Amino acid sequence: MPKIGSTIKPFLAHAYDPKKDAFIEVSEKDLIGPKKWSVIFFYPADFTFVCPTELEDLAENYAAFEKLGVQIYSVSTDKEFSHKAWHDTSDAIRKVQFPMLGDPAGVLATNFDVLMDSPKGDTFWADRGTFLIDPEGRIQYVEITSPGVGRSAKELLGKIEAAQYVASHPGEVCPAHWKEGGKVLTPGINLVGKI
Repeated sequence: MPKIGSTIKPFLAHAYDPKKDAFIEVSEKDLIGPKKWSVIFFYPADFTFVCPTELEDLAENYAAFEKLGVQIYSVSTDKEFSHKAWHDTSDAIRKVQFPMLGDPAGVLATNFDVLMDSPKGDTFWADRGTFLIDPEGRIQYVEITSPGVGRSAKELLGKIEAAQYVASHPGEVCPAHWKEGGKVLTPGINLVGKI
């Protein structure tokens, strides 16, 4: 499993970009740069059950991610053509406006250590894995859930806000349930045993 603070590995993926209604290429270079934050959002497969609820949730909160300067990239082991067909036929997925990366060879899923065998063993899928990447290409947050447990866009937004705050305020940390504008902590000898 990639460690917090580790740098993402090089990759090149083909994707469907709903905003452009076009097929594009995405590499690790697209995730790196001043003020760029990215979410790599792995899910098992197109045309399934929990996956569309998660992608719809991200889509409905996409403006909030963009406001934080965060680009979302959803990834499954399907091809980009499947993503386009799903986008064209599903009311939930039609809301998606972020790039949908294809990973049919499992390169990205292997890089992020979320590749799993399918329940029938006839193919491979990606686990439900979420990775927050900072502007230097380092992993700052990881969440992995079991196949039957969907994730929450609003919870992810809170984690991103905290990660961005800590990145821009060295020496300060965000306690549990922190919200933007909330109280932060400055670790030090004077704080030991006082919490």
